[in-house]
Amino acid sequence: MSEIVPITEWPDYSENPQGGDPITQDLNAPYNKGDLCWILVCTILCWQITPAIGYLYAGMHRRKAALTMVFQSLFCACACGIQYWIYGYSLYQSHTSNPILGNLSLAAFHNILAQPSLANSDIPDLLYACFGFTFVTATAMILAGAMLERGRLFPSMLFLLCWTTFVYYILAYWEWNPSGWLYNLGVLDFAGSGPVHIASGFSALAWSLMLGPRLNEHSKEERQKIIHTKPHNPFLVGIGTCFIWFGWFAFNGASTANLSLRSIYVVINTNLAACGGGIAWALLEYYFSGRFSIIGFCSGIISGLVGITPAAGFIPVYVAALIGALTSCCCYFTNKYKHLLSIDEGLDIFAIHGVGGFVGDILTGFFAASWVPALDGVSGDAYAGGWWEHNWIQMGYQLAAAVTCASWSFVISCILLFVINKIPGCHIRAKDEDELRGLDFKYLSDAHWDDLMVDSHPPASSTVHEGVPFTGSGPGSESGSGSPVKRDGAEPAKLD
Repeated sequence: MSEIVPITEWPDYSENPQGGDPITQDLNAPYNKGDLCWILVCTILCWQITPAIGYLYAGMHRRKAALTMVFQSLFCACACGIQYWIYGYSLYQSHTSNPILGNLSLAAFHNILAQPSLANSDIPDLLYACFGFTFVTATAMILAGAMLERGRLFPSMLFLLCWTTFVYYILAYWEWNPSGWLYNLGVLDFAGSGPVHIASGFSALAWSLMLGPRLNEHSKEERQKIIHTKPHNPFLVGIGTCFIWFGWFAFNGASTANLSLRSIYVVINTNLAACGGGIAWALLEYYFSGRFSIIGFCSGIISGLVGITPAAGFIPVYVAALIGALTSCCCYFTNKYKHLLSIDEGLDIFAIHGVGGFVGDILTGFFAASWVPALDGVSGDAYAGGWWEHNWIQMGYQLAAAVTCASWSFVISCILLFVINKIPGCHIRAKDEDELRGLDFKYLSDAHWDDLMVDSHPPASSTVHEGVPFTGSGPGSESGSGSPVKRDGAEPAKLD
């Protein structure tokens, strides 16, 4: 057996991109086991955000399309994970000097092993690659909700894979790769406001625009009259939100790419922002409607989490709740007046993620403090802070990044959807009868047990609430109009 010698100095990347020979050298020696454990555990915790979003969206849908969202979450976890391994990670973390996009030098995780990562030299490239796949799967799932009861499943899957290629990975390279042009401009985006939230939010707006409004179940001809319907399971929405909040500690906390005081600071900021966001939305909802709702409270919590994502590792702890509250207020009023856009985006992905991410970027530029990043023990004086530390230009950088990510994601999404819709057999909108019957019954065998309730009269003792127009302030809450729903020959449902 050959002697194994601890490695003391990494070879030049161009000479040995893997960092050494694991047969004769201990490639673990330079790394702190606490850093490795923290990032690996956070990767595991962060993964469950993707199915949690599926549960959240399933609860916000009507029952007839809820299972499709759970299916989409599993698709994002599987297909986007394989895509990430084949070429995704290489596109945004390859060692290149190109300011726009990486290459395929790391395709299929080739040459990814023990060399220090570009994110932080405290962890190896292999571990950062492992952590990164949870981001792309969650981001794709955030966007997937925009198909909302009327998008065909297979074209939607194709669009999500194309979208991650031409939107997510390009924006991630711009902001997170040391060669990216937004990175070198000096943009502060701690855990992915631009590539994750702004991109998915504005792309969801584009997808909803391209799909058109859902059918009015009262009159199939009234396509332009958008009916906003009540989520079928607020309990499932609450459960999904709890798991998202739980996973967000890992999502933000591990973005320091080591275990340090900054990691702890980030987790505290994340929690306070969620608290501030939830309370702000609930108070606004009560002020305008006189009642609370689970949907609204969950929307506020997620808005706060979205707002703190770019800021968590840059801002002092005493403004975290304020950032969450301000972001939540902006998202609330976007949701309240979304009918002015005349676009059927019933899950408010644009209001919560698009607008929330945009506001979070701006607030990061205002509240960033130079000493907070230094808590990681690596950054030192690398950051100049934000507006309130008299680094006035930072607000301009943040605005430029937010506008760039929003415009790129919206335009590219429209182009991708237009092209896919022209491919034979890939039209993006479901047939009228499939939409009215429900996507679950079109695509999933699991839904067939419920055919009796859809195809025939409900029992006389039951009352059908699904699809009833309602008012409120959570996602899909703009007041609708019309009489109770009548489906497939059944008598109109009565409201309690």
